[in-house]
Amino acid sequence: MADYFGKETPKLGFGFMRLPKLENGETDLEQVKQMVDVFMAAGQTYFDTAYVYDNGKSEEALRETLVKRYPRDTFTVATKLCAWLQGHDEASAKQQFYTSLERTGAGYIDYYLLHALQADNYKKCDEYHLWDFLRELKEKGLVRHYGFSFHAAPELLDELLTAHPDVDFIQLQLNYADWENEKVQSRACYEVARRHGKSITVMEPVKGGLLANPPKAVRELFDAADPGMSYASWAIRYVASLDGIITVLSGMSNLAQVEDNVSYMKQFKPLTEREEAVIAQAKTILAQQKSIPCTACHYCMDGCPKKIPIPEIFSACNDFFRYENKARAAKMYQNAVKEKGKASDCIRCGKCEKTCPQQLKVRGFLEEAAKLFD
Repeated sequence: MADYFGKETPKLGFGFMRLPKLENGETDLEQVKQMVDVFMAAGQTYFDTAYVYDNGKSEEALRETLVKRYPRDTFTVATKLCAWLQGHDEASAKQQFYTSLERTGAGYIDYYLLHALQADNYKKCDEYHLWDFLRELKEKGLVRHYGFSFHAAPELLDELLTAHPDVDFIQLQLNYADWENEKVQSRACYEVARRHGKSITVMEPVKGGLLANPPKAVRELFDAADPGMSYASWAIRYVASLDGIITVLSGMSNLAQVEDNVSYMKQFKPLTEREEAVIAQAKTILAQQKSIPCTACHYCMDGCPKKIPIPEIFSACNDFFRYENKARAAKMYQNAVKEKGKASDCIRCGKCEKTCPQQLKVRGFLEEAAKLFD
C-alpha cells in the first residue's frame, strides 16, 4: 500500500500541547526555542498545535519559537479546527482557520485537521459545511493536506472515511496500552484507516505521559530488556513501527524530553521480534494494573464551574495506584488543588464527561479521589 506521506522512515512530531511554563503561568519561550533547535537539528520537521491549545497561546508560541526563526520550507505545521466549541456557529467555526493562520504566522498550513471528532460532535462538521470548507482551503493553497483527529468507535471511523474518501490523512490515538482497550480500540481504528488507504499521524503514543513512567513491573521489564532506553522510547517506537505512519506526535514539556526522543528517532529502527515480545508482556501487566486512563488533554477543564484541576487530581490518584505511597500522592493532590476546586467540590454537572475524548466517567473517579485525599 502506498503511503500518503511518501517516506519510508516515520518521523517524530513535536506536539505543542504541553509546553513548559514559567512560574507566572506564561509559556517558557526561551526553553521552547532550545527545544525547537534540538528538534530541528536532528532533522525532525513536523510541528503540531491547535486553535484551542492553551487558549491560543500554543499557536502563538509556535510563531515565536519556530516560524520567525526558520525558513518556511524547512518545517511543516499542523493545526486544527474545533467545530464543537461552545457558542460557535458556522461563521465563527470557519474563522478559526484564519485566526490560526494569523497566530502562527505560517502563511499556509501543511496539515489541517477537524479536531477530535467523536459520536456526539461529528455532525457539526456537516452542519457547518466544514468538509467543503477544507476542500476550498486546499484548492486555494492555504492548506496543503487535510484530515481529522478521531476519538470514537471504528464503526464511526469507517462511516466518515466512506463519506469523505478524499481526506488525505487521519490522526488516531495509538499506543500499546490502548491497542485492545475496549473504549479506545486503537487496533480496530488503525485497521479501518489502513483498509481505506489512509496514512496516520499518531497522538498519545505515551498516553499523556503514563507510558513514560509506567508501573514498577513494566519498568523492571524494560530495564532488563534494554537498560539504556527510556520507557517513552518503547511506546513511541511501538507505534512508529506500524505500517502507514506519517509521524508520531510527542507532547514534549522540557528540553530533556526532546533530547531523549530525538536520540532514538533520528535514526529510527523498527522494533525487533524480541522487543515486540517485551511489549506484549508489558501489555499484559498493564491490563492488570488499576489506573485512570486520563491523557491530561485538559478539555474537561473548560466548562468546570468549580475549576477542579481534574487531570492533575487523576495524576495523583495514578501515582498512588502505581506506587502505593499515600503521603507522596497526597502531596501531589494538595499542590494540584491549591487555590482551585477539590475533588469533593464536584457538583456532578457532567460537563467534563461530555468533552472527554477518552469517554471517562470523570465524576466517579472524582468521588474516588475525594475518598482518597479529601
